[in-house]
Amino acid sequence: MHCLRRIVVMCGLLSALTALGAVGRTADQVSAEGEKCLACHEPSSPGIVAQWRASRHAAAGVDCYSCHQANPDDPATFEHNGKKIAVIVTPKYCARCHEPEMKEFEASHHAGAGAFMGSLDNVLGEVVEGAPAAISGCMQCHGSTVVYLGEGKFNPATWPNGGIGRINPDGSKGGCGACHARHAFSSAQARQPENCGKCHMGPDHPQIEIYNESKHGIQFRAHIAKMNLDSRTWVVGKDYHSAPTCATCHMSATANQPLTHDVAPRLSWTLRPVISLKLYDWETKRGAMRDVCSNCHAAAWVGNFYRQYDLTVDLYNEKFAKPAKAIMDKLHAAAKLTKTPFDEKIEWTYFELWHHEGRRARMGTAMMGPDFTQWHGFYELATHFYNEFLPEAEQLQPGISQSLMSQDWHRWKTGLKPDDLKQILEFYQRRYKP
Repeated sequence: MHCLRRIVVMCGLLSALTALGAVGRTADQVSAEGEKCLACHEPSSPGIVAQWRASRHAAAGVDCYSCHQANPDDPATFEHNGKKIAVIVTPKYCARCHEPEMKEFEASHHAGAGAFMGSLDNVLGEVVEGAPAAISGCMQCHGSTVVYLGEGKFNPATWPNGGIGRINPDGSKGGCGACHARHAFSSAQARQPENCGKCHMGPDHPQIEIYNESKHGIQFRAHIAKMNLDSRTWVVGKDYHSAPTCATCHMSATANQPLTHDVAPRLSWTLRPVISLKLYDWETKRGAMRDVCSNCHAAAWVGNFYRQYDLTVDLYNEKFAKPAKAIMDKLHAAAKLTKTPFDEKIEWTYFELWHHEGRRARMGTAMMGPDFTQWHGFYELATHFYNEFLPEAEQLQPGISQSLMSQDWHRWKTGLKPDDLKQILEFYQRRYKP
């Protein structure tokens, strides 16, 4: 029995080493080059060496040189103790052992996050606010275009940078360390909601705040010890069942779906633009997300949730987003606005309508954070739409909102008769009568 148990353990270890492409080496059998790295860096950089020693990489004998040995086509390298060393370990390097994950990531919206340069967000950061605000703010999440100066040195305006859409000197996009922080590269850390919350937070995309408010976030905190975050497979319903994290819903495996490093295949709406759009093949993508939900919720519950979600997005689109965009288009066509973004007050008001309040309203519903749907979302959206945006548009072009305000959506403001108001008040008095 003792021999059988030893065989099982050895087989399991061999499988783990094979998966990392490092069969035959353990932490005590690192390469000669790796030993040289450790001899210098353990005294000078003990923190990163300690992180590595506690990692699965170390257990599999994947050492410093395994990752930092330069690819021939990488321009950002330098000679170091007789070896060609890569300063930045890009996804091309991780693909030596993790090629499927790298290809999935390359296909994701995350990999293209660096393309925000030239967007309104970037104009705000680099021009209106100032370049250092963008360097230490926007680019630390979206990613910079890293400029290598030679001899192991980089343009400080572009490096250090851990942005998930970073454009690397070797042409690759992103950095695996954005989620799997070096030098532990922990899967457990990547599965934590805070890992995503580093970037997905704040006035325009407050996913971490919404998650923390939601029942999902509350259950995660209450039962974190039961989440089995270090599991090699981490299949919802099998390895854990107490709560979902961001990774559960958007990336991790179910009994019917494999893990993916592309965050898009389960999203049916895109809530980022001025007007929300259903994505290509949205029915299939929604089916994939419903499969995740079904691990904890009945089919009817999930169906009704999606009905509420769709109604919320349609409300945002039809009542606020499309009319506001139409007004802005008319103002531009009539030359009432300059071509310079943000040089007129209405452009700030409009930007925050869709980029801040509108996103919060939609994302709050998507992730079951009611306060973000209501008070941080539709309340602020309505307040600024009616009391700032429309008056500012009328000042620039009188009568521009007249046809809009005749629509049923807006009758409460212009067309309610005394009897209508009386019926509304009586209805709420009956509903909330003690």
